[in-house]
Amino acid sequence: MINVPSTVKISLRALRVNKMRSALTMLGIIIGVAAVITMLAVGRGASNKISEQIATVGSNLIIVLPGSTMASGIRLGSGASQNLTRADAEAIKNECSAVSTTAPILNGSAQIVYGNQNWATTVFGTDEGMLEVREWPLSSGRNFYEQEIRSGAKVCILGRTVVDNLFGNDDPLHKAIRIKKVPFVVIGVLESKGQSMMGQDQDDIIYVPVSTAQRNLFGRWFPGTVRSIMVKAESTEALERAEKQIKELLRQRHRIGPGQEDDFTVRNLTQMMQMAEQASNVMALLLAAIASVSLLVGGIGIMNIMLVSVTERTREIGIRMAVGAKSWDIRLQFIIEAVILSLIGGLIGVLLGILAAEFLSFFAGWTILISTYSVVLSFGFSGLVGIFFGFYPAYKASLMNPIDALRHE
Repeated sequence: MINVPSTVKISLRALRVNKMRSALTMLGIIIGVAAVITMLAVGRGASNKISEQIATVGSNLIIVLPGSTMASGIRLGSGASQNLTRADAEAIKNECSAVSTTAPILNGSAQIVYGNQNWATTVFGTDEGMLEVREWPLSSGRNFYEQEIRSGAKVCILGRTVVDNLFGNDDPLHKAIRIKKVPFVVIGVLESKGQSMMGQDQDDIIYVPVSTAQRNLFGRWFPGTVRSIMVKAESTEALERAEKQIKELLRQRHRIGPGQEDDFTVRNLTQMMQMAEQASNVMALLLAAIASVSLLVGGIGIMNIMLVSVTERTREIGIRMAVGAKSWDIRLQFIIEAVILSLIGGLIGVLLGILAAEFLSFFAGWTILISTYSVVLSFGFSGLVGIFFGFYPAYKASLMNPIDALRHE
């Protein structure tokens, strides 16, 4: 019967006798585990950051843009034509079953004035559906009324950045501001969303009724036209169906015949953002896979050192066999030594990996996310490395002939 406690004591004694060799053997495992944890923390942090930014934009989003147009024989790019209208937005919302709601957009830059303060920002002419499309709650105040959209009321909803720069700590509700010298009353304040995926400040924005933007701020060459239409599908599964319904409806409304090109562009923003998130996840896994190579290198180092140790301790192995040790005793001794080296190295590597990730977060400003899963995975893998790469040296030692081992010098 195998005496495990005695075998463990013999293994620990052998490791203590050769402290420097043991430390150098663990170095590969330490570096490997630390690298895996650090790379997974950085990769998962980046992926989580992208997910948060995607959530601030909204879910199940589709944007409809005007198509291209020709001017003096020159074909202009997408968005150059003036063929999307508020009526198109209403038709998409009412006639496309896969669509939840829509929001027309007519935007432009403007200088905003309140008292002796002023601020340049982007003003969006839209309707009451925009807050639902963007999934953007109000921190105070209210949304537009339908009557305000129809009548072109001079009311507005402010983003947090605009509030901070114009009002400071004052309550902006029911205060009057001037947009392009036109007075507007503040009826709501948006909750803060932070930066977008492109690094733009989403809170540096003002919403006004689209009819007011057309009449008083930006105007259009053709009455009722808008720059784009944002659409929110019923669900992620309904996105493709919504795209198809929108295209069919707009082709019908714009009288586009079979074989003719669309005079509009439909883009699935949700798919584009999901692709960015998937790319980030793939990059995180790639970083972890690259870091895992160092774990394998550390395992090979353990196997090499253990083979050297077997050769050096041949006489010791012979003596143990001569006094009654079985092949399994010898095999277990060397496997235990390899596992102990791997687990100690793994534990130190976990601590160094967490410290390295925190260091990158603090000094480099990188977003990190250390998960229990990555720590347990790395530590467990280091133990498996010890068993896997320690088995061959242990097996080789257990096959020795006691007489030949005792004759070894």
